[in-house]
Amino acid sequence: MKIRYDLKPAAQRRTAPFTPQGPLSFGQLRTDHMFLMDYADGGWRDPRIVPYGPFSLDPGAVVLHYSQEIFEGAKAFKHADGEIQAFRIDKNAERLNRSAPGVCMPTIPVEDQVQAILALLDVDRLWFPEQDGASLYIRPFMIGTQDSLGVKPSTRYLFCVFLSPSGPYYPKGFTEPIKLLISRRFHRAAPGGTGAIKTGGNYAASLRAGVAAHELGASQVLFLDTTDTWIEEAGAMNHFHVTRGGRLVIPTFTDTILRSVTSESVLALGAAALGVEAVQERIPLAAFLEGLKSGEIAEAGGFGTAAVVSPVGAYVFEDKSEVKVGAGGIGPHTRQVYDVVTGIQRGTRPAPAGWMFKVPRIA
Repeated sequence: MKIRYDLKPAAQRRTAPFTPQGPLSFGQLRTDHMFLMDYADGGWRDPRIVPYGPFSLDPGAVVLHYSQEIFEGAKAFKHADGEIQAFRIDKNAERLNRSAPGVCMPTIPVEDQVQAILALLDVDRLWFPEQDGASLYIRPFMIGTQDSLGVKPSTRYLFCVFLSPSGPYYPKGFTEPIKLLISRRFHRAAPGGTGAIKTGGNYAASLRAGVAAHELGASQVLFLDTTDTWIEEAGAMNHFHVTRGGRLVIPTFTDTILRSVTSESVLALGAAALGVEAVQERIPLAAFLEGLKSGEIAEAGGFGTAAVVSPVGAYVFEDKSEVKVGAGGIGPHTRQVYDVVTGIQRGTRPAPAGWMFKVPRIA
């Protein structure tokens, strides 16, 4: 793929590394440029890097009325040698290509997605935030752009990648366990639907549940299946728990659970690296609650790109009752998993072959 560069004039681009003044929030800032590519007449065309800014959409664009959209989230980190490395972006590209057919959208070759991300990171490398715990968050997405009010797939699409210099997803980072709301009132996905697809409609449907969780002092909802029998996932992350015997259990991926790249990484690393056996099982809610009360479940949390590992200290219910996880703090296995994964991302631990993508210096 030959990328066209249409960059800001040199005098308007960043000339020194970005040093935030004070704590950096998650997802609020943008770098100078974005990657764009168009789809029409059965093929992708005109891959380009241009200044970040608004682009034109017809009011009748399919995405605005029928939510034909998919997206991804990845991160890049600066290592001690000053080079920027992106974490497992090929897996995000593969997941985007799994999402696309689910909403009748075209796929993009994995190597082209990776090239686009690395080229954009190279152009805006000076935007990497020089602050502990920070990263460049990577947001690729695709939208249907055809001006049509018929309920059918678009014939034209736009693929875009932009970057966000970001701090921790939660303001206090890994240091403070969160609470999750367990509710039988809200459901994230139904079998045969779009639950395993990373599409904006799933997140729009979770907003009301998120508001209810916040009103009860929880950060997110731990969603159940539509029969309220099985634990599935939280609003922005896969769920896990650790048993007293030292097993880390992630709910089995189904068509109502989105595969987290972080979860897949934990499963791939295994006990030798993590100090805990990572497995997948279907988890009945009743057995899970009994395990919390008996102490058989000693730790719990969530896996996702934005927060990496989110320790959970308690679960709340709509009657305002709570059940703690162990003593309510961060367990040793949860901390070890966090240290290993973030160590790989930041270059302080060796990475398995092919997990890190060094950003080439081209632009």
